[in-house]
Amino acid sequence: MLRRIPDRNIWLIYGAIFLLGLAYGIAISLTAVFLNERGFTKTDIGLLASCFALGIVLLSLPMDTLIRRFSAKTTLVLSLAGYAAAIGAFPLLPGFAAIAAVRFLDGACSVGIWVSCETILLARSDKDNKAFITSIYAISMALGYVLGPLCAPTILALSSMRAAFLLSCVISLIAAVLVFARLDRDLPGISEAHGEPDAAAGAGPAASSASSASSASILWRIKTACFATFAYGYFQASVVLFLPLYLMASKGVTRDQTIQIPAYFAAGMLAFTNVFGRLGDRRGHLSLMRALGAIGTLMILGFVYLDRYDVMCAAVLVAGATLASISPLSLALQGVVTAPRDYSRANSIYNVFYAAGMLLGPPVSSAIYEASGGVAMLYHLAALWAAFVAFAFVFAGDDPASRRARGRVEAPA
Repeated sequence: MLRRIPDRNIWLIYGAIFLLGLAYGIAISLTAVFLNERGFTKTDIGLLASCFALGIVLLSLPMDTLIRRFSAKTTLVLSLAGYAAAIGAFPLLPGFAAIAAVRFLDGACSVGIWVSCETILLARSDKDNKAFITSIYAISMALGYVLGPLCAPTILALSSMRAAFLLSCVISLIAAVLVFARLDRDLPGISEAHGEPDAAAGAGPAASSASSASSASILWRIKTACFATFAYGYFQASVVLFLPLYLMASKGVTRDQTIQIPAYFAAGMLAFTNVFGRLGDRRGHLSLMRALGAIGTLMILGFVYLDRYDVMCAAVLVAGATLASISPLSLALQGVVTAPRDYSRANSIYNVFYAAGMLLGPPVSSAIYEASGGVAMLYHLAALWAAFVAFAFVFAGDDPASRRARGRVEAPA
């Protein structure tokens, strides 16, 4: 693996995103329970999650401009520091308005981290290894997601929820220091993402024509990847908040058991995402995303009928292996169909759709939950993934691998 990824800067990004995943894992596993114990309603919890997603939506496109102006490294360092400040302040704030503001900052800084990291990784990876590179990126974050929820009960036993959020703050600051101190200032490949002349000369006519690509043109190229990330953001933001509450209310699962649920999801992603990444690079990203979406849909429906905690954990693990693996595959797909000089803009658009899913998911899911119950909420999440599978069939030609399979002449982006 070291031979396949010789660039140490990629490994530094993996290290930073692991630390961020650890901070995320601790915080996310406790957020819904913390807010519930503070007396917030399900609607309040959904709205606060939407504030997080709103920060992503409003700052996603400007991140392209910031990266072009100040570099991906600077944007990444400042975003990590900003996230640390947001998560450290979260448990100390008194009311809904203050928490909503800090959740907005949380989202704004998070999208800065994601767009910066993704731009660096796509610029440094060749066309045949993009899913491999992005899958390890996902694995690095998943490792943190696994360890974070597993550590959370111990942190609570030794201290308090407030201390757990402050620990997340410290971990994020360590990631910021790592990037500031060790990541190269001049990143190979970033010049391509920024459209510098030497990049155009080295990339050929296709890249030169892509230099004038509009946002609408880029969006059309990456529409299937955008639908995938929208569905994942919608699903992730909904289940992390309301699946624990559904399991406690309808399945008799204890609070401590629900805290560990995200770890099983991340463990499935951790175990299989690199396998699926390699397979996607060889056989095509979109066809694999369709298959994984179909399996994940069945796992969501399984929660309606499953009652045993160990079987539910197995279903969560399979859902993580399938649905969470779609995320790095979709990122790799948009990296394949987009010109290198447009990576930062494509990543910004891509993350707008992820954020839009996170923005819409919690309020819609909470409304369905409160009006019709947890079963109806699960059905509507399954319907969303079924719609993605159908969409991916309709636009199967968006994947260059599909066009090659049909004997068409591929026009590189």
